Amino acid sequence: MIMGLIKNGTLYCRFGISWNFAAVFFSTYFRHCFRLVRDFDSELLQIAMASGAVADHQIEAVSGKRVAVVGAGVSGLAAAYKLKSRGLNVTVFEADGRVGGKLRSVMQNGLIWDEGANTMTEAEPEVGSLLDDLGLREKQQFPISQKKRYIVRNGVPVMLPTNPIELVTSSVLSTQSKFQILLEPFLWKKKSSKVSDASAEESVSEFFQRHFGQEVVDYLIDPFVGGTSAADPDSLSMKHSFPDLWNVEKSFGSIIVGAIRTKFAAKGGKSRDTKSSPGTKKGSRGSFSFKGGMQILPDTLCKSLSHDEINLDSKVLSLSYNSGSRQENWSLSCVSHNETQRQNPHYDAVIMTAPLCNVKEMKVMKGGQPFQLNFLPEINYMPLSVLITTFTKEKVKRPLEGFGVLIPSKEQKHGFKTLGTLFSSMMFPDRSPSDVHLYTTFIGGSRNQELAKASTDELKQVVTSDLQRLLGVEGEPVSVNHYYWRKAFPLYDSSYDSVMEAIDKMENDLPGFFYAGNHRGGLSVGKSIASGCKAADLVISYLESCSNDKKPNDSL
Repeated sequence: MIMGLIKNGTLYCRFGISWNFAAVFFSTYFRHCFRLVRDFDSELLQIAMASGAVADHQIEAVSGKRVAVVGAGVSGLAAAYKLKSRGLNVTVFEADGRVGGKLRSVMQNGLIWDEGANTMTEAEPEVGSLLDDLGLREKQQFPISQKKRYIVRNGVPVMLPTNPIELVTSSVLSTQSKFQILLEPFLWKKKSSKVSDASAEESVSEFFQRHFGQEVVDYLIDPFVGGTSAADPDSLSMKHSFPDLWNVEKSFGSIIVGAIRTKFAAKGGKSRDTKSSPGTKKGSRGSFSFKGGMQILPDTLCKSLSHDEINLDSKVLSLSYNSGSRQENWSLSCVSHNETQRQNPHYDAVIMTAPLCNVKEMKVMKGGQPFQLNFLPEINYMPLSVLITTFTKEKVKRPLEGFGVLIPSKEQKHGFKTLGTLFSSMMFPDRSPSDVHLYTTFIGGSRNQELAKASTDELKQVVTSDLQRLLGVEGEPVSVNHYYWRKAFPLYDSSYDSVMEAIDKMENDLPGFFYAGNHRGGLSVGKSIASGCKAADLVISYLESCSNDKKPNDSL
């Protein structure tokens, strides 16, 4: 019976991934345990989308209103695109000289690589809608051998199982851990009576250890969170990193039992929705990129905006909400590298997508008085280096076909220093010439923050050493390219409640101010897009409400 239940599932991890490759590792391993959670969550998202849809009368009420969007990453661009499509006037301000944020693709000497997010998924319905609207379906690129993914165990890459038979014979976990996974409905235990308390705090490590044992934490959870957030399971808050699984436990106790019950509860509605919505299976093929790299997405979004609607090299210095005038509005001042400070026209609302560490540096006024941002907490950010190396195929003696390999922190005892490597040209053969292997390796995070800051030459030696152990590479790489992300990810740690409360306070105390981005709701590309789209919906509802409030009273 348990094996039958395992056969029907996949884990949907809310904590995705800007660097999405590891999310797929974890979801593949628990494919036969938790598809139920993902499907149920997807239905809830679709219901939320339907309930949040913008009606025609709302569009009429807000048409022509002006909205400023601060930040031209995928959250800001998705928000701007949605607002413009609803008839609003948008202006995007980006401090950098390019769009895309942490989506950054490079084409050079016959190579194509990504220095930020390498793939994304369609777990969020906003992603599929955006791809359709932008006409990007033909440019989607799905990895070859997507199911072949590896974890290092005892110094050797081991392929993750994709079915129950492979699970039984796999050397990734011991026999004891395999039984603990299968018997989780009977063996799981509470940390304390506070586990069911919404205000309780527990680390990702503690949560999964209770349900699946320490070995699962060490060899599955640890490399997964290292690859998706550059963090470690001891530092991450469970309720912020995996809120869906956190809530499943609160309701049902066992993760597997909760997944089964929610699946059966939603089964009838899902069947009806599938019949009426033939496109609901889009995105079922897993992770994908685009022909030409992930940069295609923000570039296409940018093309939907006119030259006057997007201001690059425009760092926002201050924002001012004017509440005393006849018409309440916002004004912004910004500066570029080559110009003096300039004031911009008035706006009816603002969507802020800049990292909170940058927001803290901005001067905010409300009604002519300073609005202090000293309530914004300090946020820990994980540093990450990305090294792109190429080797001629004859120099790679033990090539692995598939998606990539993740390295648990426990494997440092075998000399490994990197977090993991993507087999970029194995996934997408057009990323390099036919006689060359292209690899993308990640270094640093909470595991080794100082190493993330190292020079290109030092990191080249580190990466080459790890690839020699993993793939048998010989000699030096043909080419090396290095990008350092000083603040790659915000850390969803045990103090993250204070971050969420601070964001809520800004939105509540500043009329017409809305925050979006990966500081709220998840780190993945899809979550960031959804965050921007939802902020756009909130702006439209807010402006419609303001319009209704200002209508003359027709009653006698």
